[in-house]
Amino acid sequence: MFVMSTAGHIDHGKSVLVQALTGIDPDRLREEKERGMTIDLGFAWLKLPHGQEVGVVDVPGHERFIGNMLAGVGGVDLVLLVVAANEGVMPQTKEHLAILDLLEIKKGVVAVTKKDLVDDEWLTLVKMEVEEVLKPTTLAGSPIIPVSVVKNEGVAELLSVIEKQLADTQPRKDLGRPRLPIDRVFTITGSGTIITGTLIDGSFSVGQDVEIVPKRLKSRIRGLQVHKTKSDSAQPGTRVAANLVGVSVEQLQRGDVLTKPGWLVPTELVTGKLRLLDYLPRSLRHSTEVTFFTGAAQILAKVRLLEGDVLKPGENAWAQFVLEKPVAIVNGDHYIIRSTTDTLGGGKIIEAHAKRLRRRQSGILQGLKTKEEGTLDEIILALLTAKQPAEGNDLLSRSQLPAGDVNAVIDELIDSGRVVTIGQGEHRLLVTAPGWDNIVRSAAGFLQEYHKKFPLRPGMPREELRNKLKMGTVGSSVLQKLAESGAVMEEGTDIRLPSFYIQLNATQQSKINAFLDSLAKNPYQ
Repeated sequence: MFVMSTAGHIDHGKSVLVQALTGIDPDRLREEKERGMTIDLGFAWLKLPHGQEVGVVDVPGHERFIGNMLAGVGGVDLVLLVVAANEGVMPQTKEHLAILDLLEIKKGVVAVTKKDLVDDEWLTLVKMEVEEVLKPTTLAGSPIIPVSVVKNEGVAELLSVIEKQLADTQPRKDLGRPRLPIDRVFTITGSGTIITGTLIDGSFSVGQDVEIVPKRLKSRIRGLQVHKTKSDSAQPGTRVAANLVGVSVEQLQRGDVLTKPGWLVPTELVTGKLRLLDYLPRSLRHSTEVTFFTGAAQILAKVRLLEGDVLKPGENAWAQFVLEKPVAIVNGDHYIIRSTTDTLGGGKIIEAHAKRLRRRQSGILQGLKTKEEGTLDEIILALLTAKQPAEGNDLLSRSQLPAGDVNAVIDELIDSGRVVTIGQGEHRLLVTAPGWDNIVRSAAGFLQEYHKKFPLRPGMPREELRNKLKMGTVGSSVLQKLAESGAVMEEGTDIRLPSFYIQLNATQQSKINAFLDSLAKNPYQ
């Protein structure tokens, strides 16, 4: 099952086209019907010629409701870009297209509506204009279908093309970590709280215990609906309505995420690659306040540019976003930033739980590039390098990748000697091979200095060396590993270098010999 979203300028016929395709009026609010314009998200579903069902999200086209539009386009498989033949490409057409490009949505169909209002020559010019604006985006080469809902022309062809575009689209993977970004919350008498959204990364089933993040509210799924049909389960890539137990409408809001308990940790600092739109009239400065959109959430944020003080239109740079409040987000999620009036840019999250990074540091920037472009083993090594020693579960949580993939890569890295294990069992610690070499060198340096200062002592007290290594609670395990590897030797409660032994000078040895001789002659004195 797939989800399709509309996009396009106000009054270009998105909602009318959706109704023609589905038989469902997506404008559900009285104000929308009175004003003849979509204000909030509308929802419908259609059945393709060969029987496959597709969820449809109808988004508003007015510039004042771009925030609502952004809440609807996350997690979609295909976009239906609507351009009116009598007006052509308009400002919101370009802004919506820029957003879709930033979100890396690669499947699309363009419907040129209201073809009955223009002649063939004008229609050809509009199609050429659309092709031109699509060229630099992820939707380049998308099929363009002229349509007239009034005369019922092109609608059947449009359905057929949508089906063809989805035919080679890979279904959403079940990663075992379901996320339902909530885009609507309401109540039904006799049922209670209902939430809707597009399900990604996993499946839900009736009776399942769930959690709403970032509020950490516990609940249970009483019922599920997919396209207004009751279902015992819901799969990733579907529009879902869930009836929740134990939470009220007042406790929830758009942007919260429904998921299984215990794994999704909210964050207030993220790192990502930021691309600024090339048609903006001005640059973006370090510490600028923006509105940060991801999934169905929008949060005020401050931009920390990591490569300079200014980012010019059309440029890319690493950036961190200090969020005003916690948000549920994982590595690989896309985001958009806006000013009060314009979409500024966006990109992909590389570190969902970031620490504050120093600016203009080449090593830090290279590490981020590795996380962005590297293979899975390079990503794991980069994460481990940033914080080690680390438990496997901690590494899994920070990577936010499928557990099976991460554990398999960790085992390969251990077998190849690129990662060293400390301890046994599920709480074993992991450290990179260079990281372990640094620990060995540090311990040897501390012991060498101690032996030089106290040549007649058998070694450094164990606790003193643990404190000097600054390993915290894992210090004892590190010392045990050092001893097992032969890097150090244990002498009771003391630790020494394998090459160290107490050496006495001639005067000291003479005094000892004299004492021993005296004791031998008078053993009872």
